[in-house]
Amino acid sequence: MAVFTAVTDTQLAHWLHDYDLGDVVDFRGIQSGIENSNFFLTTTRGEYVLTIFEKLTAQQLPFYLDLMRHLASHRVPVPDPMPRKDGALFGLLHGKPAAIVTKLDGAPELAPGVEHCTEVGQMLARLHLAGRDFSGDQPNLRSLPWWEETVPTVAPFLDGAQRELLESELAHQQQFFASDDYAALPGGACHCDLFRDNALFAHASPETGHTVRLGGFFDFYFAGCDKWVFDVAVTVNDWCVDLATGELDIARAEALLRAYQTVRPFTPEENRHWADMLRAGAYRFWVSRLYDFYLPRSAELLKPHDPGHFERILRARRAGVPDALHAHAHRSCN
Repeated sequence: MAVFTAVTDTQLAHWLHDYDLGDVVDFRGIQSGIENSNFFLTTTRGEYVLTIFEKLTAQQLPFYLDLMRHLASHRVPVPDPMPRKDGALFGLLHGKPAAIVTKLDGAPELAPGVEHCTEVGQMLARLHLAGRDFSGDQPNLRSLPWWEETVPTVAPFLDGAQRELLESELAHQQQFFASDDYAALPGGACHCDLFRDNALFAHASPETGHTVRLGGFFDFYFAGCDKWVFDVAVTVNDWCVDLATGELDIARAEALLRAYQTVRPFTPEENRHWADMLRAGAYRFWVSRLYDFYLPRSAELLKPHDPGHFERILRARRAGVPDALHAHAHRSCN
């Protein structure tokens, strides 16, 4: 994936006049991502990532940057946006909003084990608690209202069985979202997209006794205010599944849930509707992948993700959550 908006050394030097980050040592494009132009930036003051936002507007961006700044100030390892000399967290580069954030340590772990899921579960709970006093208030933009808007546009592309699954699950989630139990679920700022490629791991120091060390979470540009258990369900549906079948890996799922709930135990309502939220998390990404596959927004989405992956996950969650996972969640909230 190429950088969509190129930046010359001269343009970079001129733009950095508005920052107090020292002199440029190295600057190079990051050949990944499907939404934005990203660059590694090393200066005499440290290592950073410069992002030019190809879709997000200057009006949309503050929520995400303010959230990251808030979490970083609460010692949650996330990219910390660097303020300009005027205090703003972003500026315009080539007429597009752009920001500089600190570079996290480590690399993604695309084949996570129990130890990785333990680190992720604990840090996700810390993130949720750290966001309780965050003043931003933007809903998850890929939640029920977006599903209701999008499902009619993708349904015509599906066969009969797929369409029945799409529409019946939407009806189930509409009923769930309208319930008193759903209203009682605790929530706040959520990552909403915490897949295994949105976390970094570094080598742990031998004296810590841990085999892995979480470098941090990144890519907060789908974040929003939602139910915390939804965020946990999205995370489990990626970190704790067999990629070929979509079935839950019980050992990884139990490790993530146990670690999360040592920091923030589930409420009775969260435990009661854990299976519903696993279905909601799978549905959100099945719908978005169907949309990207059949109605690609523009040429930069060169290779849309396979919608079939989350169709399999949704079917597996509708078939039932393993008893062991239910039992663990029940013990953890009492």
